[in-house]
Amino acid sequence: MSDRDTYRPLKPIRSEAEYDASLAEVDALMGAPADTPEGDRLDVLSVLIEAYEAERWPILAPDPVALIEHVMEARGYRQRDLAVLLGSQPRASEVLHRRRALTLPMIRALSVEWNVPADVLVREYQLAQSA
Repeated sequence: MSDRDTYRPLKPIRSEAEYDASLAEVDALMGAPADTPEGDRLDVLSVLIEAYEAERWPILAPDPVALIEHVMEARGYRQRDLAVLLGSQPRASEVLHRRRALTLPMIRALSVEWNVPADVLVREYQLAQSA
């Protein structure tokens, strides 16, 4: 859209139709030079789109055990590697099987040694029910 008079007014995105229209407009404005009206509009539309997506499709942090399992799989760690950090093989097993909650020393060790975000590890999560 090269003619600025044809732009629709900027406002929060509240529907799928407005979202689709905004995406189409961003596509048309891609490559607009910075510090031009088109570049400024592209920047503002991008912020509006991000806000809509964050509200509509939030990305939730995984629960602590799921995060530990993901890190272990991604980095090729085994339960014995976790046991070294947590102090024992049974303790590592209990954490992975959700029979034992993470303690503050465990969270600190995982955060420091494996560079796992502590803010995710301190989240509450469901433990397995005792039989």
